[in-house]
Amino acid sequence: MNEIVIGELATELNIKNKQIEAVLNLLQEGATIPFIARYRKEATGALDENQIAKIEEKYRYYTNLMERKETVIRLIDEKGMLTDEIKNNILACTKLVDVEDIYLPYKEKKKTKATEAIKMGLEPLAKLIMSFPTKGDMHSICSIVSVDEKTALDNTCFIISEWISDNAYYRKFVRNYIFNNGNIISKIKKNANDEKKTYEMYYDFTEKIKYAKSYRVLALNRGEKEDILTVKLDYDSDYIFNYLKGKIIKNPASFVCQYVEDAIKDALKRLIYPSVERDVRAELTERSEDAAIEVFKSNLENLLMTRPITGYRVLGFDPAFRTGCKLACLDEKGNVLHKDVIYPHEPKNDKVGSSKKLLELINTYKINLIAIGNGTASRESEEFVAETIKNLKDVYYIIVSEAGASVYSASKEAQREFPDYEVQERSAVSIGRRVIDPLSELVKIDPKSIGVGEYQHDVNSKKLTESLDYTVSKVVNNVGVNINTASSFILKYVSGLTKSVIDKIVKYKEKKDFSSREDIKKITTDKVYEQAIGFLRINNGTNELDNTGIHPESYELTYKILDILNLNIKDIQKEEFKQKLENVNISELINKTGGDEYTINDIIKELKNPGLDPRTEAPAPILRSDVLTIDDLKVGMELKGTVRNVATFGAFVDIGLHDDGLLHISKMSKEFVKDPKDIVNVGDIITVYVDEINKEKSKISLSLLPITK
Repeated sequence: MNEIVIGELATELNIKNKQIEAVLNLLQEGATIPFIARYRKEATGALDENQIAKIEEKYRYYTNLMERKETVIRLIDEKGMLTDEIKNNILACTKLVDVEDIYLPYKEKKKTKATEAIKMGLEPLAKLIMSFPTKGDMHSICSIVSVDEKTALDNTCFIISEWISDNAYYRKFVRNYIFNNGNIISKIKKNANDEKKTYEMYYDFTEKIKYAKSYRVLALNRGEKEDILTVKLDYDSDYIFNYLKGKIIKNPASFVCQYVEDAIKDALKRLIYPSVERDVRAELTERSEDAAIEVFKSNLENLLMTRPITGYRVLGFDPAFRTGCKLACLDEKGNVLHKDVIYPHEPKNDKVGSSKKLLELINTYKINLIAIGNGTASRESEEFVAETIKNLKDVYYIIVSEAGASVYSASKEAQREFPDYEVQERSAVSIGRRVIDPLSELVKIDPKSIGVGEYQHDVNSKKLTESLDYTVSKVVNNVGVNINTASSFILKYVSGLTKSVIDKIVKYKEKKDFSSREDIKKITTDKVYEQAIGFLRINNGTNELDNTGIHPESYELTYKILDILNLNIKDIQKEEFKQKLENVNISELINKTGGDEYTINDIIKELKNPGLDPRTEAPAPILRSDVLTIDDLKVGMELKGTVRNVATFGAFVDIGLHDDGLLHISKMSKEFVKDPKDIVNVGDIITVYVDEINKEKSKISLSLLPITK
């Protein structure tokens, strides 16, 4: 384990060396991040999943950086050109680009104008010029080479330009200056076809590079890629030239000064600016992609933590025009009771027959909640449903995001689950189940298709996939999984479970339910069991602890605690049992049991709330029984809404209209808001006020601040 890397990590992350070493040792032993965060708090000092993931990511980066430093030092040394100063400069680098800057002069060069000039024997002349002589003139110093004066001067300039370009200090200065002081600008291309005016705000756009918003950078990149925008960096090239001139020209009285000035200009224009601009654009893009991925991760986590609606029989309603609206009647656990189709819209327009059938289904299957997908014909379907159920008591509807439903419904997994269903019928089931248990249904879908991202198609696909998979895994393990009702989709996100073990679990459940965690132990390896078992729950099993987040390795400690408190595990659901745990003396339990503070605290928490689903702490979804239209709205009107998506510039809020309203970041607080996620998150139920109404574009602007007329 690299002590230098650990030291740098500790400084950057403000975490003790000992904690980082513990995390790295556990990861090396094959422990997963959820397992370390939940069951090895005593070793890590209770670092959470995000801190552990950051340690892993940064350690990998610093290790790669260190390996590159060692390689560059070795390569320079092999050329016999390594000095202590060069070595120390390389070791001090914190970025890969700085290492490459130092290495640039020592790299084996391909054919360049400078290498050709050196072949012509012009390097001695270049060195003489860079000594800034005062005796003689350009004509006299050219006599030291064998080529004619014009050829000598034309080509020697290329050698000097390359020397300037290869100087790591100059490159770093130019890069930093452009990043901190330059602007990114864009113009619309001549004859560009931006039919929907998607990039209208970027037709003549300028923003400081240093403060460029991530979503704008990604929009500029996309507009450039689609051949609609020209994007450039704008900076004070005169300042840069004068700075380099002051550094490079050692003797302003020398007759070679004008010649060297021309070489500086050539180095900047031909070698430094193109390379550095690529670096700056790449850094801007990487930062923006990382910011977009963080937004997506946060939104996805909050969406997956949406509170399940329990105790309702749900009718999944997949809206459509020509092919009809597909219906799926589900019981409280999401089992399909019946599927059907109605045609309330054009071209059949059978509203009467459709209404009659819908009422029959509600009555027959005791439906009390209708989940309507928000895709094509959603608005018309909402009006139809609201009209049909208006005289029914305790029957409501809810609008559900369809994002990814069609992707899942057409997948091989969906075909295996419902082999005799059409794609739209599977979609209706999925929409209904998203209400009953959002997490179990959403894990079936590629996270990138869930639709809570920002410029998700413009970021590094591999990095996005890894980040979203990590987020899903984090949520699944935080919630815990009932192994007897879990699908293979959700099991693949459980800490440490392998495909072969999941296959064994599924096969076992085809014959009978698991009655204890010991049953699971029989079909898995010791390592897999250790990593996964704490996140798997068994309801109504032979051991009450199997329905908690207490790891079997702590069962003995748990029983000791129960003995000390004179409690019987059989009474775990009784109020007296929980009351006795309210004021336990943790220090006393540590002394008597030899357990650590973190584990004992977690055991007490689990005993007080066995099988607690953390999603129950989320706000309950808004159930509706009537339709809101844009004509019903007035500026200043107060409404309840659900946050559907959060972006860098604001949030989109479902207030009951077909299209979500925009809550801009500037309307979130009287104070400056740096990040919308500091104010709202996906799934939040919030009170908003209508700020602006644009009926022509069907757009609503919202505010968290009351509107004063």
